[in-house]
Amino acid sequence: MFLAATPEPSRLGDVLMAFLSIVFEGAPYILIGTLLSGFIDAFLPSKLIDRALPRNKVLSTLIAGFLGLVFPVCECAIVPVIRRLVQKGLPLGCAVTYMLAAPIVNPIVAVSTATAFKESVKLFQWSDLSHPSLLIEHLVTAAPMTLSRLSLGYTVAVLAGLLVIFFKPSQILRSKIADSIDEAARGTEDDTVGHAPVKVSFDTKLVAAMRTAMRDFLDTGMYFAIGVMITSVFNTQVNQAILDRIAGNGLIATPAIMLLAVVLSLCSTSDAFIAAPMASFSFAAKLAFLVYGPMMDIKLMFMYSGVFKRRIVIGMVFGLLIVVGALSGPWSQLIQSLANSKP
Repeated sequence: MFLAATPEPSRLGDVLMAFLSIVFEGAPYILIGTLLSGFIDAFLPSKLIDRALPRNKVLSTLIAGFLGLVFPVCECAIVPVIRRLVQKGLPLGCAVTYMLAAPIVNPIVAVSTATAFKESVKLFQWSDLSHPSLLIEHLVTAAPMTLSRLSLGYTVAVLAGLLVIFFKPSQILRSKIADSIDEAARGTEDDTVGHAPVKVSFDTKLVAAMRTAMRDFLDTGMYFAIGVMITSVFNTQVNQAILDRIAGNGLIATPAIMLLAVVLSLCSTSDAFIAAPMASFSFAAKLAFLVYGPMMDIKLMFMYSGVFKRRIVIGMVFGLLIVVGALSGPWSQLIQSLANSKP
């Protein structure tokens, strides 16, 4: 009698519950990403990354696709990190490659994908490292979806990064960010012409890092909240049984599940557990879902718009949709044929 009555189910309540569940799942990653971006802005010396990478743009872009193995970041946190890295001198082609590849090509996603699809979590024997052919053979036979996802994600990210090489930052980035890159470059040039670098105390840098993280969190969080609200409405107000009928149509199944990945806006560390039970969809369709989703979803569209020009974001939406959709079928056939050819 002293307990409050349980509220009646309602559409608004369902939307709010879905909204909060996604926010609680994604917000910690955004916080981590913005904190990391703040420390990058305050403590990372300008042009350090540029000097560490090879001068050859193609080679540096190929290497950038593997940075997620060393610095694993999910798609919720990658955007503010990329913005600061670009301002610190990371070549734009490398930045785009890392931005698209890191949410897929990282050890956490590899383990979660293998677990969801009941593949071998122990992806290789240490003795196989000296024999690349044995390593590939083991990956193909023991974890076809995991290998397919990581390899296709890497390939698509590198293709996007190589394309970006031919453009100037001012053609791709928002004016505010492109101008900050130019200012940083001019500041670096001034430092090399005899001006002694100004020493800043650790406490001052720490305060600057926190202020930067706060600004990035508010900026990124606004776009994130808009995307999550749209996702929540779809998840609670659209009849999910429609998906089973769509899956039976081979012509539209793959594009439809890719659009579903856009709307669901799942984290790359957990989306495999959603895709694995979708028995009505083919291997290729699930692969497209797992590659396109971490690269492009509703919340990412809004977050990308804070860094890239609008036409670039639109181009990424449709460009990645076409490339991933076109490659997922042949890619899955290749992996499955290799797996079936092994005794």
